[in-house]
Amino acid sequence: MALDLSVIRSQFPSLNRPAIFLDNPGGTQIVKQSLDRINKYLLECNANHEGAFATSIESDAVLEEAHQAMADFYNAASADEIIFGANMTTLTLHISRSISRTWNAEDEIAVTRLDHDANVTPWVLAAQDRGCKVNWVDFDIEDGTLNLDSLQQALDQKPKFLAVGYASNALGTINPAAKIIRMAHEVGALVYVDAVQYAPHGLIDAQKLDCDFLVSSAYKFFGTHAGILYGKQELLEQLFAYKVRPATDKLPGKFETGTQNHEGIAGVLGAIEYFEWLGKEFGSEHTESLAEEGYTGRKLELKKGMTAVRAYEFELNRALLSALEAVPGLRLYGLTDPRRLDERVATFSFRLKDLHPRLVAEKLARENIYTWDGNYYALNVTERLGLEDSGGMVRVGAAHYNTLDEVEKLKNALLQISKE
Repeated sequence: MALDLSVIRSQFPSLNRPAIFLDNPGGTQIVKQSLDRINKYLLECNANHEGAFATSIESDAVLEEAHQAMADFYNAASADEIIFGANMTTLTLHISRSISRTWNAEDEIAVTRLDHDANVTPWVLAAQDRGCKVNWVDFDIEDGTLNLDSLQQALDQKPKFLAVGYASNALGTINPAAKIIRMAHEVGALVYVDAVQYAPHGLIDAQKLDCDFLVSSAYKFFGTHAGILYGKQELLEQLFAYKVRPATDKLPGKFETGTQNHEGIAGVLGAIEYFEWLGKEFGSEHTESLAEEGYTGRKLELKKGMTAVRAYEFELNRALLSALEAVPGLRLYGLTDPRRLDERVATFSFRLKDLHPRLVAEKLARENIYTWDGNYYALNVTERLGLEDSGGMVRVGAAHYNTLDEVEKLKNALLQISKE
């Protein structure tokens, strides 16, 4: 069944205001289930790890449940493959130190110009520390898709490692992740997938992808400011962990340095419970097909929920593309072919005539339409497009709580700005 937007929006207390949130690629609004989990944790079991008393025992149970919930969300083989941290950037900088210990001088790695800098600079810095060469994978500036010929050229150098995004936070492009991972594995490279932009919009299956590592941030999928890393268990067990001496050597704790943000992790659990609720409420038509793929229990409900989200957002995608193309003087970057909407999420970046992107964002903000401007930390994208020195782009990004009416209001506001 189709999503009931009135029911959906009632789950988000922050939406009860005269604002249109199209800044979602930078961070979504938090869902009630996540807020409830935070409050419940802080009021009922706020304690440090591994104590002998009741609140510590209850706290540890919540953390264990959150690890299992994220394992189900990623379809990881085990909760031991789930590492929590402050955010994607911090987790990546941390794990890059462990992964790069396996590199030798003169080894090579590959990164892409389509990625958020959090999946570029940590690896470039690590390569510099180890004396490794960095190979760059380009993207097509006309349609914003990763250049697979450029990727193959980089892989022909037999790199030890490839960092790649699942979806671009600047241009909305969904990369053919499974194909890219196969290509990298054929030459013996480990693959680290940045799924931050993709996680709110589509189904993730780490086992089917066969990625070695995958990371996302919960504040991009209606939860708290926390990052969640998946790694294949055998790799995480082999890697050296930078940690203090009293910390455990067992997974996942060996990579979860110091006292974690327990209430934030509880909030991640709430966000996963929301997706599970979505599956039960709106994903019934997808039950049979997903069950045939082997999903059961909470994994099945989560995949049903994400499939329902993806179906609705396809219409938002189409509406946003149509609305933006109707504005005189507006130039869209990335995929604009309506026949290829399945290759993008509903994230669009543009320039409007000769107006500075910040000015456009400010004018939209005065109409209570929240957007982003600049490079969104996808610095290589704006540099490659020749836009970095002139302010980058304006970015609008829809989530499944956005409505077609909001898209229409965005179009009307942009038409007025263009006219002025």
